[in-house]
Amino acid sequence: MTGFITRFAPSPTGRLHLGHAYAALCAFEAARAAGGRFLLRIEDIDTTRCKPEYETAIYDDLEWLGLEWEQPVRRQSEHLDDYHRALERLQDGGLVYRCFKTRKEVMAEIASAPHLAPHGPEGPAFTGTPLPVSRERRLVDEGRPYAWRLSMAACRERLGAAFDALSWREESLQPPHTQHRHRARPDLFGDVVVARKDAGTSYHLAAVHDDALQGITHVIRGADLRPAAGLHRLLQALLGYREPVYRHHGLLTGADGRRYAKRDQSVTLGHLRGAGHQAGDIGALIQAHAERGDLVEGHYSND
Repeated sequence: MTGFITRFAPSPTGRLHLGHAYAALCAFEAARAAGGRFLLRIEDIDTTRCKPEYETAIYDDLEWLGLEWEQPVRRQSEHLDDYHRALERLQDGGLVYRCFKTRKEVMAEIASAPHLAPHGPEGPAFTGTPLPVSRERRLVDEGRPYAWRLSMAACRERLGAAFDALSWREESLQPPHTQHRHRARPDLFGDVVVARKDAGTSYHLAAVHDDALQGITHVIRGADLRPAAGLHRLLQALLGYREPVYRHHGLLTGADGRRYAKRDQSVTLGHLRGAGHQAGDIGALIQAHAERGDLVEGHYSND
């Protein structure tokens, strides 16, 4: 196979844990098996949670695992203008609208009409409406913060029958890597935020843009992000981006059945190193989880 490019894209909001090691190794080994390229991307748009020391630790931990990646590493915080230009394209198409509501107000509105907010991959799916131009202008002039939401109604109108025909390709993790088409259901997210009030972009918009820019042919990530593939496919169609192939792996869990998170200090790679483990032990630890059945499908999360 030629032209195979994949990536590992952690957020520096804590120390990498055993689950991250599994994710990184899945992508790295897939690239090596295909004779392809492995990229590292730092998704650090969340300035309140991302820390330089965690980013440094990511490099240290991945080097300890024996992974190698191309330079330079793309750091999303250095490319906010790129995401702004992508957002402008959605704005020019009338596909997004300003949302001035706080999270508390959104949740209160959902609670008042729960039948209008079915549970989606990121929780209750909020659907709003653009404000009248005069009121919107007044709030902007007052300096009220706002997010940009993707209007599913506008997207459906723009794409017509193609909206319901959207699909994405999933490939099995193991050879012969058979492929299946899944119907994309971006509407399950409601009018998802594509530009946060604090960051000017979102995980969804930035990741889709970067995958296209970097020529990613295979997105290899946890099963918790499988529902996002449909939303990402919509953004690719709206922005004219090439469609990648997706592979989703299971999530490592503890004895309690809960998947590992960055708060689980006992399974961070730093802790395992300090406890005397060698890099060669990590594969055996992951295999032990699989044999115990602690490798499961997951629910959507950014953790």
